[in-house]
Amino acid sequence: MASGNQVAIVEGVDESPEKVREPMLEGPFDVRELLHLDEALAAAERDGGGLHYSVYVGPLHDPVRGAAEALHDKLADPDRSVLIAVSPEQRQLEIVTGKVAQEKIPDRSAALVVFSMEAAFGAGQLSGGIITGLRMLAETAAGS
Repeated sequence: MASGNQVAIVEGVDESPEKVREPMLEGPFDVRELLHLDEALAAAERDGGGLHYSVYVGPLHDPVRGAAEALHDKLADPDRSVLIAVSPEQRQLEIVTGKVAQEKIPDRSAALVVFSMEAAFGAGQLSGGIITGLRMLAETAAGS
């Protein structure tokens, strides 16, 4: 979790706070960031023009665009889906839209979202960039 004074509340554990350790997470996000990402995904689903939104963070094999498209194709309803695929270590970002989603989020709009997300990533805000991207994509889809 973020630095600072944190209190861990664990039900059913009768130990002092010094002995209770935070759960170990794998990946680039802490618990607070994961909660904010979950909220952003839920908001995008609710308000995003009837589209489905997904986020993948991890390695993407070459060609990166092809890898992102292959992930998108595995979604439950790819035609109505938007995938944000981020590979922080490779410094790669792809937004993939299905047929219906592309009608609501044209390539030019997606390119603006990529630009905004890259600015946040450059400032060290991985989760913030993804949240911004989800919000912008959902707003674009809802406005069409």
